[in-house]
Amino acid sequence: MEYRIQASDRADLYEQLARIGKVVVHPKRIELLDLLCQAERSVEALAEATGLKLTTTSAHLQVMRQARLVETRREGTRVYYRAAGEEVCRFVGALGDLARARLAEVDQILRSLGTDASGTERVSRTELLERARSGDVVVLDVRPVEEYAAGHIPGAVSLPLEHLEARLDELDPGLEVVAYCRGPLCLLAPEAVATLRARGLRARCLEDGLPEWRQAGLPVATHSAGCSGRDTPAAAPADGHEARSGRRR
Repeated sequence: MEYRIQASDRADLYEQLARIGKVVVHPKRIELLDLLCQAERSVEALAEATGLKLTTTSAHLQVMRQARLVETRREGTRVYYRAAGEEVCRFVGALGDLARARLAEVDQILRSLGTDASGTERVSRTELLERARSGDVVVLDVRPVEEYAAGHIPGAVSLPLEHLEARLDELDPGLEVVAYCRGPLCLLAPEAVATLRARGLRARCLEDGLPEWRQAGLPVATHSAGCSGRDTPAAAPADGHEARSGRRR
């Protein structure tokens, strides 16, 4: 049998794969991708969130766009970026899983921050879905409000970490709180749980975050700014129930 695949053909193929590698070679580009898997953002918002200069942020985004990992839309003079597809976010999640499995330094960092899985009790997606349907848990989204608006677990209460202390009295002390954020490497939910426990509330973290919840095919709702406050389901729960907000009446 004659094989017509040449070494140059293989080289061309791996050259294309290397375009993705050029993105993940820089930690700030991984951070930008992680943010864009949560919600669409303007260049200015991304620069603020990552602590980068505007020109530096734009340069990183151009590399990511050339690799076709992000897409854009223009609104007036402002350009908004978003992840190019769900497979991009699965890639970001897989990168984090690989790092946790192969790099001891990742677990060391998480343990030092008190956010490792062994030190922070986690709730599985299955358990949370069942308890949310029965209404005996408060689901707390501690990400920034624009990420909550772009997609969240139906019935979840938006309570960004920076506002948690000031709004603790809105939570029902009789219900357990399950907090979630961007994923298993996100630091927001574990910090929220530590704050809640210090105030005497029962609280745990979801095992991962909204991207993994969405990728598992579980219901996701959206909430537009300035609307009536009702969730708009992107995918309705199987039995139509939502989690209780846990707000005091």
